[in-house]
Amino acid sequence: MPEKPPGLFSSPEKRNVILCLLLVVATLALYNPVNRHPFVNYDDDRYVTENPHVHSGMTWPTITWALTATEQGNWHPLTWLSHALDYQLFHQNPAGHHFTSLLIHASNAVLLFLFLMYATGRPGPGLFVAVLFALHPINVESVAWVAERKNVLSTFFFFAALIAYGWYARKPGWRRYLAFTGLFVLGLMSKPMVITLPFVLLLLDYWPLGRIQGGSSNTLAQAPISKLIVEKLPLLALSAASAVITMQAQQAGGAMRSTAQFSFGVRLENAVVAYAMYLWKMVWPSHLAPIYPHPGDSLAAWQVGTSALVLLAVTGVALKFRSRRYLLTGWLWFLGTLVPVIGLVQVGDQAMADRYAYIPLIGIFVMIAWGVADLADSKRIGLSARVIPAACILLALAFATNRQLGYWSSNYDLWTHALAVTDRNFIAQDNLGGALLWLGKPDEAYSHFQAAAQINPLDPMSRSNLGAYLQEHGKLAEAIEQHNRVISLTSDAGLLASTYANLGAAYRQFGQDEKARASYDQALQLNPDQYNAYLGLGELLEKQNRLDDAINSYSKSVELRPTDTGFLLLGHALENAGRRPEALAAYRAALKLSPDLPEAQRAVDALSEKAR
Repeated sequence: MPEKPPGLFSSPEKRNVILCLLLVVATLALYNPVNRHPFVNYDDDRYVTENPHVHSGMTWPTITWALTATEQGNWHPLTWLSHALDYQLFHQNPAGHHFTSLLIHASNAVLLFLFLMYATGRPGPGLFVAVLFALHPINVESVAWVAERKNVLSTFFFFAALIAYGWYARKPGWRRYLAFTGLFVLGLMSKPMVITLPFVLLLLDYWPLGRIQGGSSNTLAQAPISKLIVEKLPLLALSAASAVITMQAQQAGGAMRSTAQFSFGVRLENAVVAYAMYLWKMVWPSHLAPIYPHPGDSLAAWQVGTSALVLLAVTGVALKFRSRRYLLTGWLWFLGTLVPVIGLVQVGDQAMADRYAYIPLIGIFVMIAWGVADLADSKRIGLSARVIPAACILLALAFATNRQLGYWSSNYDLWTHALAVTDRNFIAQDNLGGALLWLGKPDEAYSHFQAAAQINPLDPMSRSNLGAYLQEHGKLAEAIEQHNRVISLTSDAGLLASTYANLGAAYRQFGQDEKARASYDQALQLNPDQYNAYLGLGELLEKQNRLDDAINSYSKSVELRPTDTGFLLLGHALENAGRRPEALAAYRAALKLSPDLPEAQRAVDALSEKAR
C-alpha cells in the first residue's frame, strides 16, 4: 500500500502558517473597501492632511518634533512617525494611509491568535477569538479612521509584548524581560491606553500561564503573587509616567473636562452604563457612530440600575465558576483595560467610543470562546456541530462590518448616519456641516452649524464654523463676535490659532489694521505653522509697501500649505518688487493648483508677453 500523502495540517507548524494566512486574507478581503475611502473631516486634518510636520516625511526635524510634541492631547511619537512615513510614501492619497492601518489590524489578529494558541495550547478557541477580533463591526472605527492609527499601532506592540512575556515566562531572564518591556514602551509611544499592560500580565499569570503559586501550570515556574507584583513594578512605573505625561498633554490641549462640567456622580453613572453598552454593542453591533455624546446630566435610574445588575451578574458568574479561570481573567481584562477611557477622568465630550473597545472586548471573546469550547467538550459535540454555528455567527458579523464600512465611504454618509443613530450630537452636526461645505452647499452647512450651537452653546467648533460662514458672506461684525466667542470658550491651541487668523482677516477687511496685526501675531504665537496668518500678515505688509517682508510672509505661507491664493499674492508682491521671473513661477504654481484661475492666467500672459 502506498503511503498516504501528508495533509495540509500534517504538522502544527504548517497548520499555524495556513491559519494565519487565512486570517490575513479574510481580514484584508472584508476591509478592502476602506482603501477607496477618503480622509475623514474629523482629526484626519490635524494628524495628516494639514499637518506640516507630517508633510515633511521622515526627516530629522520631524523625528525630533515627534519625540517632543504633545499635540492632540497625547505624547505618541511613533504614531506621528508612522503618519510621516505614510505621507512620504503616499502624500495626500488616502488609499495608502488606509491600507497601512488595515495591514496593522490584520497583523494584530495574527498576533492575538498566536499568543492565545501558544499560551493555552488550544488553537480552536484561540482562532475563534482572533477572527471575532478581526471581523467584529465595533472595530471598524479603529481601522477605517486614519487618525486612529494610534489605536491599531499601540495594539500591535501590546500583543507583541504579550507574546514576548509568554516567552519570558517559560524561561525568565533579564534579556527576555527587556524584550517585552521594550515592546511595552513602544506601545506607550503609540497610544497611552496600553498603560494597563502590567495588570493584564498579572491576569495572564493567573490564566492561562498559571504562574501564581497554587495554579494549574505543569510547565512554568510558579511564584507567590507578591513576587509577581514586584516583577511588574518597573512596568507600573512606566505606566504611571505615561499617565502623568498624557494628563498634562490633555490639560494643555483643553481636552480635560472639569468636575464643574461633568460631576463625579455623573461620570460614575455614565461609566456603569458605558460598560453595559459595550457589552450590548458586542452582542448586537448596530447604531455604531464615531461619537456618542455625553449626557452631561444624571442618567435615568433604570439605565444605571439595569447596567449595574448586568455587571454584577457577569461578575457573579465569573466568581461562581472560578475553576474555569478564563472566565475571571476575561472579565477582569474587559473591566480593567477600559478603566483609562471609561470616563472617570473625562477627556472630550464622548460618553463612550467604539475605538475604546478594540482591546477590552478581547476579554469577553475569550470568555465566550473557551466557555463554548468547554461546554461542547463536556457534551461531546462533534466538530461540524461546532464549526457551522461559529461560521454563521462570523458571517453575520462580516455582513454587519461590510455595512458599517459603507458609512465611512464619505464624510456626508458618515455624519448623516451618526445623526440618525444618536441624539443631540453637536459634533456630528458640526462635521456634517463641514462635509456639506466641501460639497459646495454652504447654506445647508450653515443650518447644521446653527443646530450644533443650539444643542451646545459652549461648543467652540460650531462658533468657529459660524464665524467663518458669516465672514465669507461679508457679515464681518457678526463674524468677529463669533470668533471672540470661540476665544472665550476654548484653550485648544490649534483652534485658537486658526480663530485668531480668521479674526485678523475680519479686522483687515474692516480696515482695522492694528487689530488685524495683533490677531495674526497671536495666531503665530500659538501655532508658528498657521499658514493663513502668514498670508494675512503679508497683505498688511504689502499694504505698507514693505515688499520684502510681505514676500517672506507669503513664501512662508505657501511653504506651509501651497494654495492658489498664496501663490497669487506672492506673485503679485514679487512682480511689484521687480522680480518678474520669480513672479512668473509663483503665478504658474497658482495655475497648477487651480488651472481655471483667471487672475493667475492673465498675470502669466502679461509677464510672458513682457519677456518677449
